[in-house]
Amino acid sequence: MSIPSRTQVAIIGAGPSGLLLGQLLHRAGIDTVILEQRTPDYVLGRIRAGIIEQVTVDLLVEAGVSERMFKEGLPHDGFELCFSGQRHRVDMHALTGGRRVMVYGQTEITRDLMDARQASGAPIVYEATEVALHDFGSSQPSVSYTHQGERHTLQCDFIAGCDGFHGVSRASVPASAIQNFERVYPFGWLGVLSDTPPVAHELIYSNHERGFALCSMRSNTRSRYYVQCSLQDQVSDWSDQRFWNELRSRLDPDTAEQLVTGPSIEKSIAPLRSFVAEPMRFGRLFLAGDAAHIVPPTGAKGLNLAASDIAYLSRGLIEHYQEHSSAGIDAYSERALARIWKAERFSWWMTTLLHRFPEKDAFDHRIQRADLDYLVGSQAALTSLAENYVGLPMAA
Repeated sequence: MSIPSRTQVAIIGAGPSGLLLGQLLHRAGIDTVILEQRTPDYVLGRIRAGIIEQVTVDLLVEAGVSERMFKEGLPHDGFELCFSGQRHRVDMHALTGGRRVMVYGQTEITRDLMDARQASGAPIVYEATEVALHDFGSSQPSVSYTHQGERHTLQCDFIAGCDGFHGVSRASVPASAIQNFERVYPFGWLGVLSDTPPVAHELIYSNHERGFALCSMRSNTRSRYYVQCSLQDQVSDWSDQRFWNELRSRLDPDTAEQLVTGPSIEKSIAPLRSFVAEPMRFGRLFLAGDAAHIVPPTGAKGLNLAASDIAYLSRGLIEHYQEHSSAGIDAYSERALARIWKAERFSWWMTTLLHRFPEKDAFDHRIQRADLDYLVGSQAALTSLAENYVGLPMAA
């Protein structure tokens, strides 16, 4: 494929954020080039989120990549909280007036978006290394990169930084122009993917004296399980048998009895953090997704926040090109951050509610138990939980 030397929007990163933005802009007749440091196989190999909000579902419909999701995805009307050896169902559908979430893995969303990009013929450059952003404070930004040993320069109108927490986009912003907010949690999640049937039809979030656990799934035949672990742990410390034994110990007896185990096909440890960078616009550079914010996975908000960023950004850019108005892009950072901070609060709250913190004492544990008891006994509290879990509405 011949890569142009000029485009309207240069997109850094071919994860779901960058691919979704490219697809939405392509359907609006706006030219984009996507630059990705890794190979397609590496991008697809990332095992990430699996719970998507209605806002994200609607955006994938708008992007024209929802057919397989509706065939293979699993709509969920509720989930369960497990503590003190008992499970308590949160009926999201009833509590939110009919809203729900969809279980469909981030890997599958990425695959669908990759296929759509290829079908469109729009350019994407994998293994683009030494990416550098230039002059995004001016009206003539550009991106330079190396591909197959040759240096290239891409002139553009705007740059969308969708290249994740460790990417070049946020790192290119002068330190004096950006403010970072961060909370690092003193534990991680050990996750296992297995070709075994899920232990339940809906997710189970478990608070236990040994630590948090989560029973999730990617399909009716593939399960995703997590246990809270020490940041000092290594994946090699955890045999499959040790993992399954530990997971069982953190579940109620009935669930532990029904758990089907098998060889892990992927096993990894992820640290937990909350992070927000403000603002999210710097002249002609926009940050989106993990380049601008991270949430702990407890509230299932990471991919969904990235999608809402892309919704605001794509609409602003489309408005700029089609209506010659800067209102949407001028409001992008403020609108996105308002939703991000609400999701940060919810993810922090769920993490605090369900995990064991090493510095907490017996008093703190009793308060945590009281919070859980109150939550499952209060219609108002359950409604608040359900509204946040299915996703708060986007600002107009």
